[in-house]
Amino acid sequence: MLDIKGLTKIFSPGTINEKTALDHVDLSLAPGDFVTIIGSNGAGKSTLMNCIAGVHPADGGTIVLDGQDITRLPEHKRAKQIGRVFQDPLKGTAFDMTIEENLSIAYNKNRSRGLQWGISRKDRELFREKLRLLDMGLEDRMKEKARLLSGGQRQALTLFMAVIADPKLLLLDEHTAALDPAAARKVLELTDRFSEGEDMCTLMITHNMKAALEHGNRTILMMDGKIALDLQGTEREAMTVEKLIEKFEINNDRMLL
Repeated sequence: MLDIKGLTKIFSPGTINEKTALDHVDLSLAPGDFVTIIGSNGAGKSTLMNCIAGVHPADGGTIVLDGQDITRLPEHKRAKQIGRVFQDPLKGTAFDMTIEENLSIAYNKNRSRGLQWGISRKDRELFREKLRLLDMGLEDRMKEKARLLSGGQRQALTLFMAVIADPKLLLLDEHTAALDPAAARKVLELTDRFSEGEDMCTLMITHNMKAALEHGNRTILMMDGKIALDLQGTEREAMTVEKLIEKFEINNDRMLL
């Protein structure tokens, strides 16, 4: 589903501030894979997502999504196949638009609307039905402005908007870091639910090692722009936070303590 080979990104090349953010990264995800990503600040986690999403152009390597080489594809064209949720709940929704208007924009990004305008009754019924899955009562508040929602409600809505158009890839950039513990648990619960199935793969950045091991089916550690550790299968099942910390200490790397 996602095949990355030799992905390289260098900021400020040829200057004293030159920084190799991604150093020939190889990563392959099968349909249905849910990969959590851990690493210190500056390890290359967000740069990896930004290169996949097209925010930063790659300086080397290739990115293939669902059989299509998207390495040089503009960001707005990649967005048709990629859903993304950021750390800040305010980034994912238009604050002065209603819940149903936000959902309509997300839902129709891959659909030809022709001369049609507004929100159809059929779409409105679909939104109400899907919002019930969030179990937050938002199906009864669809005409309210998004700015009236709490941080947890808004992030749950953003997550829902990211998957409503059936993307091939879901990118989650510390999407629970700004939430209180209860809201974070709810959003992670929804994340697990939405990432089920074989039609999409998911990448989730987190600084919470416990969450990294509890969610998804694979965990990778990034260091200095490279993938230093790739945990999956029985090795991941046997891994604990304590063992991870011990491994980092052996390598004189205390960045995730």
